[in-house]
Amino acid sequence: MSAATALLRRPGLARIRSTGAPLSALCLGFVALVVLVALLAPWIAPYDPNTVDLGNALAGPSADHLLGVDASGRDTLSRLVLGARTSLLGPLGVVAFSTLAGVAIGTAAAWRGGWLDSVLSRSTELVFAFPGMLLAILIVSVYGEGLMAPVIALAIAYLPYVSRLTRSLVLAERECPYVEAYRVQGHSGLQICLRHVVPAVAPVVLAQSTINFGYALIDLAGLSFLGLGVPALTPDWGRMVFDGKTAIQSGYPLSAIVPCAAIILTVVAFNVVGERRADKVARRDR
Repeated sequence: MSAATALLRRPGLARIRSTGAPLSALCLGFVALVVLVALLAPWIAPYDPNTVDLGNALAGPSADHLLGVDASGRDTLSRLVLGARTSLLGPLGVVAFSTLAGVAIGTAAAWRGGWLDSVLSRSTELVFAFPGMLLAILIVSVYGEGLMAPVIALAIAYLPYVSRLTRSLVLAERECPYVEAYRVQGHSGLQICLRHVVPAVAPVVLAQSTINFGYALIDLAGLSFLGLGVPALTPDWGRMVFDGKTAIQSGYPLSAIVPCAAIILTVVAFNVVGERRADKVARRDR
């Protein structure tokens, strides 16, 4: 089985079919724009995101406030711009931890086999059977609100996806002639894995991680919407939707619609970029 085929057969992977290079380029450009906004947020935000002006609460778009203000009188555009940093930092932590740990576990299980493979595979299956959001809610209820607890919980929940994918890729790669050639030359299993096997499967794993990034963004935004994510004063897209409930009930939904649109567009963009990358790997391996 090729690396790309293993990715396409990953259980539970919801695929978004690419409609061609223009869509891929557009999504890649949008991802780059969001990342750039997150990096430059403190310098391009027009106002302090936590400045309260109750006398101007729920005011619509104007020359001073391009996207209006929320129920507390805070500038929506400033909170959206600063919120990009928190909204991307959380998924980045989830993907980084789950990818590094998942690759290590999957590679060890496939390369060593035997009892180690059985123990690692059964352990990841137990984690896979436990809903990630429920695990995050349990951990947050114990350690309190903040970004660290849900990131760790979701990283643990995403780890089985990466480890199972890596295991199937390494099992296929281990049968390649070059692996046996390096063994004959006296290279250790660790050297072969780190220098050759892992780099060979990395494109597929990175494609999967790009897709996981979008899923993690949704999950973390959902936790913030439930009031279980970042603290109340921290700009965050999910928290903005939570705060926008009051505005919706008052007939001013813009402060909630704007972060919702940002979440949806960013998730779709990351999924399309990841799927496009997977398609390129699939064509290369044919």
